[in-house]
Amino acid sequence: MSDFILKAQDLYKKFDDFEAVSGVSFEIASGEIYSLLGPNGAGKTTTISMLTGLLSPTSGDAHLNGFSVRKDVNRVKEIIGVVPQEIALYPTITARENLSFWGKMQGLRGKHLALRVDAALEVAGLVDRAKDRVETFSGGMKRRLNIAVGLLHEPKIIFMDEPTVGIDPQSRRRILDTVKSLNEQGMAVLYTTHYMEEAEELSDRIGIIDHGKLIAQGSQDELTKLVGELDTIQLDVDYIENIEHCAEELFKLPEVENAFGENGHLIIQARDANNALAGVVAYFNRIEGKISSLKIQEPNLEAVFLHLTGRALRD
Repeated sequence: MSDFILKAQDLYKKFDDFEAVSGVSFEIASGEIYSLLGPNGAGKTTTISMLTGLLSPTSGDAHLNGFSVRKDVNRVKEIIGVVPQEIALYPTITARENLSFWGKMQGLRGKHLALRVDAALEVAGLVDRAKDRVETFSGGMKRRLNIAVGLLHEPKIIFMDEPTVGIDPQSRRRILDTVKSLNEQGMAVLYTTHYMEEAEELSDRIGIIDHGKLIAQGSQDELTKLVGELDTIQLDVDYIENIEHCAEELFKLPEVENAFGENGHLIIQARDANNALAGVVAYFNRIEGKISSLKIQEPNLEAVFLHLTGRALRD
C-alpha cells in the first residue's frame, strides 16, 4: 500500500445553519480497508455523498486517483463503486435484469456485460436466484445484490455505507466476508458503520467521526493507545431512577477516569478495573441499587469513543 487512491482535504458541508461535516481530512491507500466509525447522524453518509459526487462540498476537496470531486466528477464516477445505505434496486424485475440494467447505465455492453453480471451474481451468492424477482428476496439478499451492482464495472475503490443495517446475522456474515474477499483481490474499500465489531474485524485503519468531525484515526492498536491502559466496566443496574447522576457520582471515585450512564446502563473507565470495582459496588450498596450484570473489557474502540467524546458509541 504505497500510493493513495483517495485523499480528502478539509471537507465541509453545510445545510442552511447546520454543519453536517466539518473539516474532514483522510487518505486511503490502494488495497486498504478504511472504516468511518460513528453513531447515526455523525456525518458518515454526507462524507460519502461528497466523495462520490452526489453532493458538492461547501468547501474543501477530495481527489480519487488524482481526479477532483469538485472539478472532475465524471472521471471520479468511472473509478468508484457505490453501495448506498438505501436499497437501489427495482423490485418487480429479476436479479439478473437489475444487474443488466445497472451495467448498461455504467456503459457495459454485449458479452462483457453478460460476463460481469455472472461474476457479480457469483460474488453476491445469488447465482441460483438470478431469475427470481427482487421483491421475493430477503433483506440480506437485497443488500448482497446492492453490493453486486456496485462491483459491475470493476471499480478501483468501493464505498459501502452501512451495508449490514437491518439484516440477519447470516447475511451480515456473508457481507463481511465479501468485503474481505474483495480487499484480498486488491480493491480499496471505504466502509461506514456504527458497529464497533465490524470496524475492528475489517479495517486496516479507522476514522472515528462524531458531530461531523473526524476526531481520531489510525490502526486499531494506534487508537486504543489513546486510552492508555484504561479498562472498561459495563454495568446494568436496577432500581435506579437517575443513572446520569450515578455516573457523575462514580466519576468522583479516585480510581475512575470516566463514567457514562443511560437507560439503566453504565460504562466506567478505570486504570485498574479490579481496584475500581470495590468503590463502585460500595456506592450501589449505599444507594440500594442492584447490579444485574457486569462485564470488564480491555481497551477497545468503544472505550476510545467514550474517552474522546464522553459518551458511548450507540445508535
